[in-house]
Amino acid sequence: MVSKALVTGAYQRKAEELARLGVELTVLIPPAWGDRRGVQPAERVHTLGYTLRVIPLRFNGNFHLHYYPTLGAELAALRPDVFHMDEEPYNLATWLALRTAGQVGAAATFFTWQNLYRRYPQPFAAMERANYRRAAVAIAGNQDAGAVLRRKGYAGTIAVIPQFGVDPAIFQPGDARGAPAALHIGYAGGLLPEKGVDLLLRACAGLDADWQLRVAGEGAEQPALAALAMQLGVGARVAFLGRRASSQMPAFYHTLDAFVLPSRTRLNWKEQFGRVLVEAMACAVPVIGSDSGEIPNVIGDAGLVFHEDDAAALRAHLQRLADDPNERRRLGEGGRQRVLARYTMQQIAEQTLAAYQRMGAQPGRG
Repeated sequence: MVSKALVTGAYQRKAEELARLGVELTVLIPPAWGDRRGVQPAERVHTLGYTLRVIPLRFNGNFHLHYYPTLGAELAALRPDVFHMDEEPYNLATWLALRTAGQVGAAATFFTWQNLYRRYPQPFAAMERANYRRAAVAIAGNQDAGAVLRRKGYAGTIAVIPQFGVDPAIFQPGDARGAPAALHIGYAGGLLPEKGVDLLLRACAGLDADWQLRVAGEGAEQPALAALAMQLGVGARVAFLGRRASSQMPAFYHTLDAFVLPSRTRLNWKEQFGRVLVEAMACAVPVIGSDSGEIPNVIGDAGLVFHEDDAAALRAHLQRLADDPNERRRLGEGGRQRVLARYTMQQIAEQTLAAYQRMGAQPGRG
């Protein structure tokens, strides 16, 4: 498996679970991955039962043009039965990787989050079509992404599996807290316009309650968001905490009484999953999300959903949680149960192994 996402230590639990299921697994990751949210260096947190190696990456941060220059030599030495490129099919890295996998006789798959129908210019369109032909099974992170694959002509088997789940033994409820003096609200993720943190600030500013907002993450919007908080007169109530290591996230959720993901759809993006939601839910923190993309399907009836860009509706949900501790408790417990039923790392690994087996993998190999 090649995955830039697996530079994040918490995500490596999926690899451990695959190994526990009997897969002889090697995971190759870059030294770091940087994008508009900041730079995530490679972590080594969950490494039992499989091989995790760092290999060079060219054009780090360029989503379409990055690639791994030594991957050919790696695959020639490993000779895998199955090759999992944890990357979109229209990128150079995936085209080079699946071509090389075919040369060493490996059955190959790719992963896609792309839940908006988009046509790409050459040469990316040709790369995408070639990758469709090379992969008899594709893994889509949500139902919309699977539908996009079909619309664009992919004819193979589609396995709809979120890229990662959570380990409920790590992301678990914290110690019981007394009645808080203030409602502690949280957000985690990129500080980018499409993430809607400005909307969250405006919603919080109108609350009829004592509250504090804790924002974990990086991004180009942070100065504007800090300025907006001051303009709204709530600067003292908002803490920008910066990026948190994945191993620190459970402790972050344990400080919260509510977690909000206020994403807004753009022409070229809508929320693809919202993994921070299932992390918070696993910690029994009540969640509120917009109706952008996959968010309502992730939350189900275990949280509150509002129409994106509607600050008044978000404020009403926050006011409801501020006024009713029993509702916070009920939604928190419901969120934990929904994660246990659908989104554990063990379940994601089992579904991923089933996809490998449909590709013709032999037992004990991957």
